[in-house]
Amino acid sequence: MSTISASTTSTTAYKVTADTTGTLVLQTGSTPTTAVTIDTSQNTTLAGYLNAPNTFGFKNRIINGAMMIDQRNAGGSVSTSSGNKTYTVDRWAVEYSQTSKFTAQQNAGSVTPPAGFTNYLGVTSSASTSVGSTDLYRIFHVIEGYNIADFAWGTASAKTITISFWARSSLTGNFGICLQNSSNNRAYAASYNIPVANTWTYCSITIPGETTGTWGSNNSLGIAINFDLGSGANDLIAPGSWQAANANGATGCVPLVGTSGATLYLTGIQLEVGSVASAFDY
Repeated sequence: MSTISASTTSTTAYKVTADTTGTLVLQTGSTPTTAVTIDTSQNTTLAGYLNAPNTFGFKNRIINGAMMIDQRNAGGSVSTSSGNKTYTVDRWAVEYSQTSKFTAQQNAGSVTPPAGFTNYLGVTSSASTSVGSTDLYRIFHVIEGYNIADFAWGTASAKTITISFWARSSLTGNFGICLQNSSNNRAYAASYNIPVANTWTYCSITIPGETTGTWGSNNSLGIAINFDLGSGANDLIAPGSWQAANANGATGCVPLVGTSGATLYLTGIQLEVGSVASAFDY
């Protein structure tokens, strides 16, 4: 157990005599409540808000994860009737192998976002699409290499990350997500569950750092994050491990484009270092 004693150099300061075998817990209040914990790896967890004059970290590596900025479309529905890739809200795009199978826009359906958020990205299926093995339907976001260089992926020092977000769908079940590198030869698929239709669900997925493969650490693509909308078998892998594959989703998940009128809404997307999801960072 760590002990706190008066500093030998000041009557107003204190020092901690370390006990490296346990976690330091600081409590406050007349009925003691945990305020801060520091584990043996010096990871610090705050129970409440941190009041500081400046931000001093880049915790959330996702840009516009709250889907607030939509400079291209100003809230309008994007066209998926030509080409195979379209940008929606800033930093987010949709890709499709067959045209006119779904629509995407900020605040589609005009539902109330989760508490603390004012916007979301919504996708609505336009048809009951029969998905071929080579078909691809996804929402994706690209993180620049500079912004994940400290992850040290591709080395023995690779850091674990956690992705957290809010999701809502008219369908229930497991939905697929997948991370991949710029060479499209390393991928990690996972699934998240929406148990109740048309209800916001908070999701958190912890992914071990990838120790192999090539990962961008400059202004090239660092990590691509894919939310699968019902891609074909050639773009899916089993969830739960890093694989040598070019993939965009996980096997055994709900194909949103397979049901006409089905919806998927996302907001509050955060990707951070560590094995625990923390409060969303704007």
